[in-house]
Amino acid sequence: MLELVTEKPDPFDPDRLAQWRQAHAAPLDIAPYAEALLALLQEVQSLPTWSRRSLERLARQHLGPEAAALFTRDRLVQAYQALAADGRLDLDRETLKRLQRKPTRTISGVAPVAVLTKPYACPGVCIFCPTDELMPKSYLRDEPGAQRAYLEQFDPYAQTAGRIAALESIGHAADKIELLILGGTWSAYPRAYQEMFVRRCLEAMNEQPAASLAEAQRVNESAPHRNVGLVIETRPDWITPEEVLWLRRLGVTKVQLGIQSLDDSILTLNKRGHTVEESRRAVRLLRAAGFKLHLHWMPNLLGATPESDLADFQRLWSDPALRPDELKIYPCSLLDGTELMTHWRAGAYQPYTQDELVELLIRCKTLVPPDCRLNRVIRDIPSNNIVAGNRAVNLRQVVQQEMARRGLVCQCIRCQEVRGHVIEPQDLALDMLCHPTDISQEWFLRMRTSAGRLAGFLRLSLPRPFGAGHPLTPADVSAEIHGAAMIREVHVYGPALVVGSDSRGEAQHVGVGSRLIHAARTLARDHGFDRLAVIAATGTRDYYRRLGFELGDLYMHTDLFHGAEIDAPTLA
Repeated sequence: MLELVTEKPDPFDPDRLAQWRQAHAAPLDIAPYAEALLALLQEVQSLPTWSRRSLERLARQHLGPEAAALFTRDRLVQAYQALAADGRLDLDRETLKRLQRKPTRTISGVAPVAVLTKPYACPGVCIFCPTDELMPKSYLRDEPGAQRAYLEQFDPYAQTAGRIAALESIGHAADKIELLILGGTWSAYPRAYQEMFVRRCLEAMNEQPAASLAEAQRVNESAPHRNVGLVIETRPDWITPEEVLWLRRLGVTKVQLGIQSLDDSILTLNKRGHTVEESRRAVRLLRAAGFKLHLHWMPNLLGATPESDLADFQRLWSDPALRPDELKIYPCSLLDGTELMTHWRAGAYQPYTQDELVELLIRCKTLVPPDCRLNRVIRDIPSNNIVAGNRAVNLRQVVQQEMARRGLVCQCIRCQEVRGHVIEPQDLALDMLCHPTDISQEWFLRMRTSAGRLAGFLRLSLPRPFGAGHPLTPADVSAEIHGAAMIREVHVYGPALVVGSDSRGEAQHVGVGSRLIHAARTLARDHGFDRLAVIAATGTRDYYRRLGFELGDLYMHTDLFHGAEIDAPTLA
């Protein structure tokens, strides 16, 4: 048995906080370095080949060792943008990419901004979950996102504005924001707090105050930073028809749902506090309302084995009530201070070895269907918090390397994305996948290159009519969408681009989205639907208006037979 980790650095130590603030300091005054920076940036722009070492060499050459140390990539981006704004340089996208840090941040087409809610009592008593009085339930104070939230005193405006500024400072477009509100069980927070939190996040994106949430949402339709997706995380037992309507009122478009296991005995042993049937009903209600479904699944819980976990994972796809759109795999970590520690000390619980975990994850990845995005295979918990078991935070990379060695392929969306590759419009083709759930036929429309790279997709839900054998009743679903086909998601991949910017072969600007929506209209009409609804985020409303949709109460709609007909787009 491994020894307990007894000494942990305090992330709120004054010296550590001073280092954090220094690393996130305001931009330098570039005036004393302007000529050297001009020469440096012109050479960055002109070099025919590029590497990270090229930038380090040029910085030392033009700025000297001391100034080169001051001008991190963030500050070089800021200097480049400032010199371009003064008319001394032309702002070139390729040059910006060479300076850019963490290019994968926005490679999936949007800029993710994660913020944390304040510490608040959680309704759960899960035996594996850590408790830190300074953090929302399940979060640890030395996780980077948690440290940022603490330093901002969990203020939603400051967190959102800070993350946008940080993205832009390292050269990323932040016009299209996917806002992820994390921290405990969102549905358990008071609704007044929830409404305030979302409004303040939108105010940061809008760069102006609002008298109400509704006003902030209207302003965001044409704001400097548009909200193209709003994500919350909650528990299955908190999802009711009333809660679903409230989430739509807030503007939520995706729900992260912690189901953890599909075995009631495992859920009971780990004091999860909900049943498998409650998970199934929650997924039904959310799918019927058009939400994107992002489930959390946790192997290595008390009572599980690698074999039982693999069987459990298979139920995600064989159970017609489930079939998530996205999935995070969070192998259970043994953390000090949790009730699970008592079972470990008694010899009743043993964390999987890294080899056991890698083998399980390989087998799981080969089962993920092509219409699901596997976002994580490990939670990024600082290793000093883990008492026993796997401490490798690069487990996904380890798994992928071993799969490649064996000639195995993961077909999940994340592994298919076009990412930074240039798209040739004539190389794209549309195809469709379909699978039934117990309340709908789910269509996955996708645009792919001849090499099989995914440039974009659309999720279209064709609901089954209510009646005998239907697990929901009309009262379970908003009357606004009764009888309507539903677009639950449209996503176009490639680097996030500024709204209205020119295309250089990025999937976002060659007509992929409008082509997918036109195909969805045709498919829904061919299946006898006369209305098509879409669960639109506030920042996407103008986009859908241009495609013939009108804003209703909680959704946008178009009449498939009598509404404005939009000509089939061509890829350009």
